[in-house]
Amino acid sequence: MRHNFRNWPVLVVLALFSLPLVIMFTFQLIDSFTVKAPGALLPESFTLHHFRFMWERLDTGRAGIWQVTLNTFIFATTTATVVTLVSLTAGYALSRLNLPARGFFLAGLIVLHAFPTVTLIIAIFLILQMLGLYDTLIGVIIVKTALELPFGIWIMKGFYDTVPWEIEMAGVQDGASRFRVWWQLVLPQVQPGMMAILIFSFLSGWSEFVLPLVIAPGSNAQVLATYMQALIQDDTKADFDLFKAVGLFYALPVVVIYLVFQNKLMNIYGGGSKG
Repeated sequence: MRHNFRNWPVLVVLALFSLPLVIMFTFQLIDSFTVKAPGALLPESFTLHHFRFMWERLDTGRAGIWQVTLNTFIFATTTATVVTLVSLTAGYALSRLNLPARGFFLAGLIVLHAFPTVTLIIAIFLILQMLGLYDTLIGVIIVKTALELPFGIWIMKGFYDTVPWEIEMAGVQDGASRFRVWWQLVLPQVQPGMMAILIFSFLSGWSEFVLPLVIAPGSNAQVLATYMQALIQDDTKADFDLFKAVGLFYALPVVVIYLVFQNKLMNIYGGGSKG
């Protein structure tokens, strides 16, 4: 009881800071399903008209909502998969192998991660044009993956560093190959880090806005973030209730991911255990 009482001030402060966000999301949910008179606070009636984007193609200059959603899913899933796979292997190599210029490579990862995306846009634009990947979804995926990799590799290297060498030595002495030792003995020890990289890379890809807007402006490579931007591009006739409904549709997968993986997200730690 005394421990719970000591936590009350912290809970009250957190509740006060969270209250504006709770109010904002509550009004978004209400406004997405109701009709209100201009300037009114309380809704007048229930409606699904704001969700017409699900069965009608809106005049936004973008593809339909389902094509855009598919693009977003492909973009986020491919980015998360490639980042996770490369981070798992590269992190292990940097942690366990005596590579030439290993320290220089690790320092380079930090430098690359420190560069904001916006500062690299012009160089990325020129490179994609030379490769013929400008205004394509695959071009955006390659760029996003490259920008996410330094952080993923560095995080996985830290997880591998906490795995005791004795686990690998025991597997090698029993006659297992280096790959089998990594796959069956080491990889289970860094599973929390793998899940962290996979989930956060997916969420980063799902919420990406700048890269698809700048390097894939055509309608065939647009994602949900740019679809929402097109809804309010002309603010003189913007339908903000429609915008809120699309935002609710956009946020739904993120909410589902949190509900499914909340235990793993709350128990992410770096560490291996002996035995």
